[in-house]
Amino acid sequence: MLLVKTQIGSSKVHGIGLFADQFIPEGTVTWQYHPDFDSAYSESDILKMPAAAREMFWKYAYYDKELGLYILCSDDQRFINHEPNFPNIISTPRQDVTARDILPGEELLCDYNCYDDTYFMRVGMPHLAKTTLVFNQVMQQTAPIY
Repeated sequence: MLLVKTQIGSSKVHGIGLFADQFIPEGTVTWQYHPDFDSAYSESDILKMPAAAREMFWKYAYYDKELGLYILCSDDQRFINHEPNFPNIISTPRQDVTARDILPGEELLCDYNCYDDTYFMRVGMPHLAKTTLVFNQVMQQTAPIY
């Protein structure tokens, strides 16, 4: 769950983005996975979803290899956008930390590949993935979202 003040808004990177609503110093934990707040789903849970729900789920969820579950953030953290070259957030499956000071109004950006090397393959953008993946049952049964 988000641990700093943020707001969502129109992003120059992609669609809707997550923006700082306060000064956030370098090294600040901005988000932390909380099992009683964020939702976790198994592959079988996802396969039970209607196709339209599954497509939306893939857009906002990430895979936590250690838990073996797909996580859907329950707050606006799901709107953080991808920036592979100059992210201002260092992301792991369970925590985000600022890589530098972030000013109010600045968009929070992370490299999705740092915490989920399956994301871009699932959403049909393999050219953005940093690894080659073997698709599991869920990925094989789910069409790209675009």
